[in-house]
Amino acid sequence: MRKIGTIIFMALTITVTAQQNDDSIRATKPFEVVVRAYEQNRPLLDVSAAVGRLGSNDLNRFNNTSFVQALNTLPGVKMEERSPGSYRVNIRGSSLRSPFGVRNVKVYYNGIPFTDPGGNTYLNQLGFYNVSSIEVIRGPGSSLYGAGTGGVMLLESKTGEAANGITLDHSVGSYNLQNTNVNVGFGNEQYSSSVNYQHQTSNGYRAQSELERNILAYNAVLQLNKNQLTAHFLYSDLYYQTPGALTQAEYNTNPRAARPRAGAAPGAAEARAAIYLKTFMAGTSYKQVFNDQWQHTTTLYGAFAELKNPAIRNYGRNVEPHYGGRTLLQFTNGEGRRSSINWHIGAELQKGINTVQVFNNRAGKPDSLLTNDEINNSQFFVFTQASWQIGSWIFTGGLSLNETKLNLARTTNRPSTNYSRKFNNELAPRLAILNKLSENISLFGSFSRGFSPPTIGELSPSGSAINIGLNAETGNSFEAGIRGNTLKGRLAWEATAFHFNLQNTIVQRRDAFGGDYFINAGSTRQRGIESNVSYRLAGVGNRLLTPLSRMWVTHNWYRFLYKDFTRLENNFSGKSLPGISPHTVTAGLDLYTRAGIYLNFTYTYADAVPLNDANTAFAGAYNLAGGRLGYKATLKQFSIEVFTGVDNFFDVRYSLGNDLNAFGGRYFNAAAGRNYYTGLSIRRPWKVQRQAIAKI
Repeated sequence: MRKIGTIIFMALTITVTAQQNDDSIRATKPFEVVVRAYEQNRPLLDVSAAVGRLGSNDLNRFNNTSFVQALNTLPGVKMEERSPGSYRVNIRGSSLRSPFGVRNVKVYYNGIPFTDPGGNTYLNQLGFYNVSSIEVIRGPGSSLYGAGTGGVMLLESKTGEAANGITLDHSVGSYNLQNTNVNVGFGNEQYSSSVNYQHQTSNGYRAQSELERNILAYNAVLQLNKNQLTAHFLYSDLYYQTPGALTQAEYNTNPRAARPRAGAAPGAAEARAAIYLKTFMAGTSYKQVFNDQWQHTTTLYGAFAELKNPAIRNYGRNVEPHYGGRTLLQFTNGEGRRSSINWHIGAELQKGINTVQVFNNRAGKPDSLLTNDEINNSQFFVFTQASWQIGSWIFTGGLSLNETKLNLARTTNRPSTNYSRKFNNELAPRLAILNKLSENISLFGSFSRGFSPPTIGELSPSGSAINIGLNAETGNSFEAGIRGNTLKGRLAWEATAFHFNLQNTIVQRRDAFGGDYFINAGSTRQRGIESNVSYRLAGVGNRLLTPLSRMWVTHNWYRFLYKDFTRLENNFSGKSLPGISPHTVTAGLDLYTRAGIYLNFTYTYADAVPLNDANTAFAGAYNLAGGRLGYKATLKQFSIEVFTGVDNFFDVRYSLGNDLNAFGGRYFNAAAGRNYYTGLSIRRPWKVQRQAIAKI
């Protein structure tokens, strides 16, 4: 109890955040940074939702190989890496149904739906250099973003005139890490584009955990008077090995080992367990500004994914083409006045045509065919939202109507077996209110309802027969928060409390061969408080430090319980949900000197977490520390940055990305021990004449 009390006291008295930092001087006034969440495009102080934001400076506090550590500085967010390249995102406990990948979190990339119509997101197809800012909406965002109870992520790439030039980045690190990036950008006030290529390799901390990633991206923006046309292209080729989870005894003996053979089940190395994933996406958006009140945005995209997965149990091969679009009409009246109205109406459609084949695995090669499924699925929803500001009050109401369809034909059966499921007429409302108590303090509250149908991977999982009877999750979220700043904007703080009731909770199980299957687990009750405060160390006139220098801390307190869950003879009602730390604290110190030298230091504490529904197994608490030291300078026409850093400074043994409810107690995926990195970035800017652009 003394430990818990100390943690709460620290979080409530010195809690500080890095989430609202940006690259410009505006970052020194965090609540003035405009966020896009719920299409509000307002300063954070005027947003009636729990929203976290990472700018380029926040992303660059770590080793430039992924945004895992940066996302973990946001309150309410936990990103896990079970092995290099194998990501899982948890927003307020949403990883309960994600053995791997990103599920139940809706992701948009430059306004394009990046989550496929089957509900899965290949977030590992985006490299560090493909993203320049991230916004995270905590809690259900179904009223404007469709099906999902776990939250929303809005990712943006960097395209603009400021990117004119060529940039070369290269870093090396422990476990033979090699990370190279080349970016070429050009443009002016009317047109800008950039081409980016990233190549990354690593041997990994554990046996059977090598990684190779190649990403080619193109982004362009064309300004047509008041209108704007954007285009985005992304090709990613990712290979990484999967070492598999360990038992407690194996983890204690050698955390760097891959899963060994166990009875009839081969070991990870013997099965050559790995992921081969190639994806392609192309999308375009056209924003039409009719006048000062009306504007319309249309987004269209097409995508293709090819996944090959030799695993301990079998060999999977998926071909997943999908396409879709989003349309949004916006009306604004009275902006800048004491009373104003902002209204949105729109729709989003996604369609997928998938082929999923499962073979016996013969040492990493497909053998005899076990199943062949042809899956047609679609998601469609219409939405509307209105926001009325009168004086210091802002009232917001939103509503979406959702429909999800799935048709599955198992052609290996004789005769073939057809399954279909439809989830429709699911209403997802959201009501919110905000009051600006003063120029620097705002108080908000909201109610939202989420709707999340099972994904393709849950209806037809790797470890079981088709479970077409799996029901959709539905949940009601109540939220209240306060934000503010004082000391002339140098001290900024925020706290949000929420109560979330989830029905038909989908939870994951694992069989003896590591295969997944899913069940509905009755209802859960999830309560929590997320807090953060930041303190800016230097004013604008400081001769030593820039205004970006700050101290920060974030704190999460969660009490997530099964409210009503009985499975056969086992009654788990009142048990804690697995995979959720009751307390998490992340703190940091960022020093940026006017001489170009900078220092970023980060500390994380995570409480012990239950690993199964019965709460009979736990992963221990851990303390992590790391830092980055660098220097930036301009030499004639070149900008140069050199940096070096260390992660897990105290060489702590911990598991990041546990396998929950695993058969035989195979819960643990050991994270890297103490590791080092160093890097160099060289940028050569240039100017492009408008006449040359006009001829393109």
